[in-house]
Amino acid sequence: MAKSTLAATLAWVVSYYGLQAQAPAFAPFSAVLVMYVTVYQSVLQSLRYVAAVSMGVVIQAAFAIIAGPDLLTFVLVTVITLTIGRARILGGQGPQAATAAFFAFSTYSSATSESAGIRQLGHIMLLVLIGCAIGVAVNVTIAPPRRYRSGEYSVRVLAHTLYDLTSEMYPVLRSGTLDADATSCWVERAAQSDNLIAQARAELLTVKENVDFDPRRLLRRNCGRLGVPAYEAVLEALGRTLYQVGSLIRSLDHCREAEADYCYVGFLDRYSSFLEVISDIAYTLSALTEASLPDDAARLEALVSVAHKRRREVAEEAGSRHLPLADPSRPYGVLVIEAIRLMEEIQHTSNTLRREVHA
Repeated sequence: MAKSTLAATLAWVVSYYGLQAQAPAFAPFSAVLVMYVTVYQSVLQSLRYVAAVSMGVVIQAAFAIIAGPDLLTFVLVTVITLTIGRARILGGQGPQAATAAFFAFSTYSSATSESAGIRQLGHIMLLVLIGCAIGVAVNVTIAPPRRYRSGEYSVRVLAHTLYDLTSEMYPVLRSGTLDADATSCWVERAAQSDNLIAQARAELLTVKENVDFDPRRLLRRNCGRLGVPAYEAVLEALGRTLYQVGSLIRSLDHCREAEADYCYVGFLDRYSSFLEVISDIAYTLSALTEASLPDDAARLEALVSVAHKRRREVAEEAGSRHLPLADPSRPYGVLVIEAIRLMEEIQHTSNTLRREVHA
């Protein structure tokens, strides 16, 4: 709001006091219109806005010169600019083509002569360009939006969701009291993680747009800062991990239903030890900060080594008990595979953070 106010005020001063324009409001209106939460969107939307306004003014001027500013001209200009406004390249600024044409038609109609009308239309274009330039300049140079913390926060939210699930799962598996209430609750919570993943990706996209157009990025390196590609890699890995946990929960539910008369308690006990380490890894990621990144990466690497050991114990337990891993109607093979996939994603996350520390 402060930056929009400043941009509008500067645009008004330039257009009203500097240029003494007859319609100075076009400049502050344009300055406020292109003030977006990210610099990238400000630049993109200002270009689209200028394109839409230019099309509207040019089309109106062409028809007014050829046919005169009468009712038929207004109808034709309206139809054409509304059609152009639907172009995908203009995005949300498409309706501005018709809006600009309406204002241009009014300005041209009230001019004392054709040459005066053309000059007024030229002034409108100039004011729009001035407003957009001032709006983008203010957004870029004065406290440009960065929101790096959004990337960190997105990773921590997904990691905490993973921690909440796994920290509840492994004690139940260890106690051997797996029941329908527990598995149905886990299935429901795992399904809700899809919305969190989508929100996290949207937040990270905002960070990426800000970083690419941040002028301070050119003045200094992001020393000690976890880069956006690293956040993106970790976030995607956590998203896939949550998906694998959801699949694992469904397999456990099937295990509870189909294997009530089968001796699988020892296998689930080994699996609970594996999930306990996954829970510790998720907790480490949920507390991840850029300041503690070296220590967190080292701790994560150590936990991943333990998780590999626990995963091998799961496979060994299944082999020693001669569980039917190849039987697609039984859950054991799927559970072993899910453990392997979970380890792949956790290992990928650990490798990404380690590379950032050593970069």
